[in-house]
Amino acid sequence: MAAKPIEWLPLPETNGSVKLQLLDGGSFIANYAVLHAGVKDESFRMYNWAFHIFHHATNRHILWDLGLTSNPNDYTPWVNKFLIDVLKPVSPKLSISEQLKQRGVNVEEVDSVIFSSCGHAHWDHSRPIREFFPNATGYFGPGTTDFCSPGHLVDSNCQWDGRFFDPKNKTETWKELNGPWEKFGPFTKALDYFGDGSFWIIQAPGHMPGNLCAVVKLEDGEWVLLGSDCCHSRELFDGVHEIAVWKQPDGSTSSLQADLCAAKDTIARIRIMEQDLKC
Repeated sequence: MAAKPIEWLPLPETNGSVKLQLLDGGSFIANYAVLHAGVKDESFRMYNWAFHIFHHATNRHILWDLGLTSNPNDYTPWVNKFLIDVLKPVSPKLSISEQLKQRGVNVEEVDSVIFSSCGHAHWDHSRPIREFFPNATGYFGPGTTDFCSPGHLVDSNCQWDGRFFDPKNKTETWKELNGPWEKFGPFTKALDYFGDGSFWIIQAPGHMPGNLCAVVKLEDGEWVLLGSDCCHSRELFDGVHEIAVWKQPDGSTSSLQADLCAAKDTIARIRIMEQDLKC
């Protein structure tokens, strides 16, 4: 049976806008065979990106994701044990705080850090923020609490950070985004974050529970989509390769996308944003 066509709405008309700045989020060693099905093992350096979003009308500074650091204390014991030696994360040349300072932004001005890619809890996007952004609240996508709680402070073998998710011992101020959700373009659940149509946080299932993408409108009228881990390469987006699935030693299968069907649907909706809505 053919898949039902995805319905979509035109992008909303709005006078609202934001200023978007790309930030260096460090890098790590990745492998094409983990991204693309049917290719040989070949390592490459994958760069992480974070974004600074400034909303003129309210004078608010938002961060979308934080990227990586070389400091093992920023990660859980599970991440340090299983990922650090293999993936060799490297901090950006300048920390996120220093990059913001170069742009005239003080860390005290940042009031929100939204974890997607920035809606989810993976180590290469989120880490504790209180020390670096003392006035900021962290935000995760719906379903993150149930999936990640209570975290490593209760179970040292857990990869999720109890500094966020342990209800008794957490150190971080954070919330789960709770809407109101409405339709946006081809997506069914989007949050108009500032209420003026300039910054939309979108539920983008597939990668893991709570996964998000976002769309912003710039001052010149251009729309930009922040895709995060919805899709891990342009080749996957263009259909040149399929998403890789591999076997674990215990016989189970794994993929960078926890729900392959949902991930493919999300990618199809992002294609509509690019091809039909020119985002």
